[in-house]
Amino acid sequence: MNKEARPAPENFFIDWKQREALAEGMIPLIGRLYREFNVSCYMYGKSMVNKSVTDIMKSHRFVRQVEKNELSEFDTAPMLKAISQLSLGPAHIDIGKLVVKFQASTKEHSISDFVSSELSNCIGSSQKPLLKPQDIVLYGFGRIGRLLARLLIDKAGGGDVLRLRAIVVRKGSKTHDDLEKRAALLRQDSVHGSFKGTIRVLNKSSVLVVNGNPVQVIYANKPEDVNYAKYKINAPLIVDNTGIWTDRNNLERHLSSGAKKVLLTAPAGGDIPNIVYGVNHHQITANHHLISAASCTTNAIVPVLKVLVDKYGVEHGHVETVHAYTNDQNLIDNYHPGDRRGRSAALNMVLTSTGAARAVSKVIPELKGKLTGNAIRVPTPNVSMAILNIQLSQNITRDGLNEFLRYMALHSKYQQQIGYTVSTEAVSTDFVGSRQATVIDSEATIVSGKNVVLYCWYDNEFSYSCQVVRCIEKFAGVEWQRYPS
Repeated sequence: MNKEARPAPENFFIDWKQREALAEGMIPLIGRLYREFNVSCYMYGKSMVNKSVTDIMKSHRFVRQVEKNELSEFDTAPMLKAISQLSLGPAHIDIGKLVVKFQASTKEHSISDFVSSELSNCIGSSQKPLLKPQDIVLYGFGRIGRLLARLLIDKAGGGDVLRLRAIVVRKGSKTHDDLEKRAALLRQDSVHGSFKGTIRVLNKSSVLVVNGNPVQVIYANKPEDVNYAKYKINAPLIVDNTGIWTDRNNLERHLSSGAKKVLLTAPAGGDIPNIVYGVNHHQITANHHLISAASCTTNAIVPVLKVLVDKYGVEHGHVETVHAYTNDQNLIDNYHPGDRRGRSAALNMVLTSTGAARAVSKVIPELKGKLTGNAIRVPTPNVSMAILNIQLSQNITRDGLNEFLRYMALHSKYQQQIGYTVSTEAVSTDFVGSRQATVIDSEATIVSGKNVVLYCWYDNEFSYSCQVVRCIEKFAGVEWQRYPS
């Protein structure tokens, strides 16, 4: 595929500049596909939409490092150009995987013919991922709420799928600048950086205009105080980020305000389904009006445990989470109703409990009673690690286990949930902004017969928020065509 156009290997600078030019040329093609056709482009699961030149080039580098395939912009640019010349329906297209598939083919046909064949069901398609747009309301606007707002705005596309319509908060200040403060926290984030876009504040109408999307800010102390019809918000899907209510009776209070469905971003009690997208999201049916997206740690460990159970079997194990501190801890020593959490989060490692190990059995029944768990809060603001100390049902080698997990990360249905790194220099901040629920640190894997220890990084804020958005899409009935299948 245009391999003769590549410069001599020794001239790396020329090679870089030519690849940089190709990546730069991809940006308008990717943007047009997204804006006009609601087509999202990916590179082995990594989104290429609204990315910089260097972001696109780094996504190619990821494929070379992990997939061990010499894939470059010289390969992907012609493929993307051929795709952009088609009249497509809404879809998610993985450019990297299509290129590899083309390279593995007999190559008796041109790139254009190959693309037309692969995307034949998508050409001229009028099939929408959702029959009509679904209004979304964020109830609560803390760490997770603001990240969800960023993600939903970023995925707005043509505005005909998920629409962020409102944010419900308690009045945080008696002064006039409450809305300005909310906007400032959305605009700038000490961990995740500045918002990629523009935010206008309309104080008189209590509206934030985010990248052209008007988002109503509603002040209320309880769900019953809100009338969504007043704001022309129709049968919204409520995402409750407060963590105050985790039982059915309290969460169903949202329905009295005209809401259609409620998704909780915390572990739920009783008979509320706890969903880890990628593992048991198929359990969400049209009859459900209330679900939970479980916890960040549960989302991080369940996909890995699921593939281990299915491939090797699991006898028993222990999960230790090394977790970033959170808002429920004190910055300096002070009274706290919880054990140990009154001590300074910025100065101490704080031993505490986690329900993640018990919650696993709600998603993977085979592991009921087989796991124990604990947690250590450490003085970092974001990114955590789950250490899985597991005894399998059969012997395995370190290389065999790592290769299996690498394959799961790149080629299986768990691609969005399981990431994989081969770096010996990886540290926690390297995983800020990771979109996978967890990333396997393959260089740290320990294996002795049936006993394995896996180190799994996860951005306990952003990775989890990505999983929540995936649950929202499934809950709302969104169905994307995906290529290659």
